[in-house]
Amino acid sequence: MPRRLPPLTALRAFEAAARHASFARAADELAVTPAAVSHQVKTLEEHLGIALFRRRARGLVLTDAGRGYLPALTDGLDRLARATEQLRAGEVAGRLVISVLPSFALRWLGPRIGDLVRRYPDLDPEIHSETRSVDFRLDSVDVAIRYGLGHYPGLFAERFLTETVAPVCAPGLINAARPLRRLADLAGQTLLHDSAVLTNEPSLAWPTWLAEAGVDPGLAERGPRFSDSSLLLEAAADGLGIALGRSALTASDLAAGRLVRPFAQVRPAEFAYHLVCPRSDADTPKVAAFRQWLAEQAARG
Repeated sequence: MPRRLPPLTALRAFEAAARHASFARAADELAVTPAAVSHQVKTLEEHLGIALFRRRARGLVLTDAGRGYLPALTDGLDRLARATEQLRAGEVAGRLVISVLPSFALRWLGPRIGDLVRRYPDLDPEIHSETRSVDFRLDSVDVAIRYGLGHYPGLFAERFLTETVAPVCAPGLINAARPLRRLADLAGQTLLHDSAVLTNEPSLAWPTWLAEAGVDPGLAERGPRFSDSSLLLEAAADGLGIALGRSALTASDLAAGRLVRPFAQVRPAEFAYHLVCPRSDADTPKVAAFRQWLAEQAARG
């Protein structure tokens, strides 16, 4: 049975106008005039024999029919756009927008991104360093790297890197006036805290380590606090005190000797790093290539 579809230009005009509730903003998105958008919407309404908008002085209001039509139309246009992109990008090419936590961007992804560019010279990664949650329907983001338990409803999520946690400090603290030989030596030391740690991350909370060492966990109530892991580790490297360092974020400083692990004890981190994206995009050439590259980089340690 042949498909009886309205003109694609009219569908695009209606979908954009409905999202923006404005002919003018839809025109900006489509690079046409507001009059052209209005004309195309009118053409669609005449084709369907149904009013999709109520025109108000303060803007556009969808009718019940228009409101019901919009979700399927948006989904269909999104699928068409993705299919077209995949057809054009049989090889790994184009812009790849990556949303990533600032600490991970600075200490893990950033130093490695040159390898990605060398491997895929036609790929243009764009790193957005941010802590906010991404709405893939509204934000111009292809993939996000998030630190958590892996629960991202409605999205594709793939764990690529796990971590361990251990106390870290500047080398000079090891043999200072109060030397560090065993966990019990944490008593009387300045403890540095990550104020963003959640209750389900006990490996990153000092009370867990102090209790294991037989030291009063109440000592964890004192000490400078930092909302960013990179600031926390910089303070530790500067000799301010002892921090609980995650392996992915401390690896380069440990290798360079800016940080040391004064004790042998380590704990597995409760959270891990995941690549997150819309399920429909997970196997597109550029996202699939990035997933594989992340897995390879994580395997190298």
